[in-house]
Amino acid sequence: MQTYSALQLLRRAFGGHQSWEPLWRQPALKPAYDVVIIGGGGHGLATAYYLAKEHGITNVAVLEKGWIGGGNTGRNTTIIRSNYLFDESAALYDHAVKLWDDLSQALNYNVMYSARGVMMLAHTVHDVQSAKRHIHANRLNGVDNEWLDPEACKAFCPELNISDNIRYPIMGGALQRRGGTARHDAVAWGYARAADAMGVDIIQNCEVTAIRRDATGAIEAVETTKGTVKTRKVGVVAAGHTSVVMSMADVRMPLESYPLQALVSEPVKPTFTCVVMSNTIHAYISQSDKGELVIGAGTDAYTSYSQRGALHITEHTLDAICELFPMFRRMRMLRNWGGIVDVTPDRSPILSKTAVPGLFVNCGWGTGGFKATPGSGNVFAHTIATGEPHRINAPFTLDRFRDGTLIDEAAAAAVAH
Repeated sequence: MQTYSALQLLRRAFGGHQSWEPLWRQPALKPAYDVVIIGGGGHGLATAYYLAKEHGITNVAVLEKGWIGGGNTGRNTTIIRSNYLFDESAALYDHAVKLWDDLSQALNYNVMYSARGVMMLAHTVHDVQSAKRHIHANRLNGVDNEWLDPEACKAFCPELNISDNIRYPIMGGALQRRGGTARHDAVAWGYARAADAMGVDIIQNCEVTAIRRDATGAIEAVETTKGTVKTRKVGVVAAGHTSVVMSMADVRMPLESYPLQALVSEPVKPTFTCVVMSNTIHAYISQSDKGELVIGAGTDAYTSYSQRGALHITEHTLDAICELFPMFRRMRMLRNWGGIVDVTPDRSPILSKTAVPGLFVNCGWGTGGFKATPGSGNVFAHTIATGEPHRINAPFTLDRFRDGTLIDEAAAAAVAH
């Protein structure tokens, strides 16, 4: 029986681990799998977990070219909410929020989900009208959302500056109390460990170099840096690089890739107990369990695979944060980064089978991917297992770009996904 030191047990309890203390097996690549998932981030691991748990498909390989959770899963601002405007979006994201609620218990791993409330500020008359439209639409869909006047915003978030003589005066805000945050790397580790326990193979440092199709055009194998794997079903969940992977199967995607910027401060004692967002300013802020202020900025204006963005975007965001929260003006920033986001023409995701038999794709989340992780994995696993979309992701197929049934969430959520 293996034993652990007190330090090892603490690391496991709070999500930390060392390379000599793996949370899941390090299996060799088998010659054939029922399903291959390309991408070992939150969505890919969640898909593998639900394939095993809900559909009994355990002969699954998750192939990750780097390390588990080392892509966009580890480069986001951890915000969770479901206050989207359109019926289709509200259903998808609220499905995810409901799964977030007991995800730690389901995975037997503390993902540090904290329903601390997400408040979206209004600075103009248009902001107020848009926010109230969201609130009414959300309530019709059974999604909680409420309007706060400036004084109520201040009561919910005492650090907020609601004075009239600032560049972005607060005219009110929309509050979703079920919204919150979770620890992004813990989500990846939790899904990885749970999927591994059911027999899923998680292969790190295994880059896919080609997707092979047979004489009928169907999927037959995947070539990797660790060898060739036979499979009849492939799910592509490679955030930021979907177009590159899909091109290996001669499939073109309606996507553009942009770096989305974020940064964190030096850690301080707990002081900020909620999440505050502003679409107009393109800034949002929360405090992590490690004490860092997590600050989100906007996307660069140019398509790029760079994991760093333009300095002026970060500068603008910090100027706004310092004005809205004067108490943070002397904080030092610890690091900043850019996650690569795939963006569709209607700013809504794609969860779909493709014209290639056996090829499925999950992409185009823009800046909304992390919050959707459990819901996305759940419905994508259903799509792969059955060959048909779940009722929740049925509106998010590739066919909508042919038929014109778009779900235009661009104005609904702006940058502050």
